[in-house]
Amino acid sequence: MRNEVLRRAAQVRLAVFDVDGVLTDGRLILGDDGQEYKAFHSRDGHGLRMLQDSGIAVAIVTGRVSHVVEKRAAELGIAHLYQGRRDKLPALRELLDTVQLGPDAVAYVGDDVVDLPVMVRVGLAVAVGDAHSHVKRHAHWVTRSHGGRGAAREVCELLMQAHGTLEASLRRYLE
Repeated sequence: MRNEVLRRAAQVRLAVFDVDGVLTDGRLILGDDGQEYKAFHSRDGHGLRMLQDSGIAVAIVTGRVSHVVEKRAAELGIAHLYQGRRDKLPALRELLDTVQLGPDAVAYVGDDVVDLPVMVRVGLAVAVGDAHSHVKRHAHWVTRSHGGRGAAREVCELLMQAHGTLEASLRRYLE
């Protein structure tokens, strides 16, 4: 892993995740009743919990509005949830005011061009492995895993590694 990525990751105090294509595989499944369904990876969820337990705050910023995302955020203890934000930059600015951090202390994980206005302004821009090629070109780091298939866990572990908390977090499962 490049030293520059680890240096940037060590400055992060807040990790912000998109939903569709990052915390999910990007597919939108609609039932006959109009209900929307999303699939989340359990290891991603556990990584988000581990990251928060290590002292790094987590937020979700998404362009769509979904009750299931609200429920998932609540299950994971994610207090900062911004839904219906197609223009994600104002949401980032609100979030930074709320948590009183500068953009250099933020990691943002995205997959599509709508994420670029935020990605080019934060300290660590991450693209998931199956992100749009233009997004990958503007990312500081690209995960091996695809969105909804372990990419969020990779980001969580990268941040924890950079902060020196990963080994202790993993070790506790062996005690």
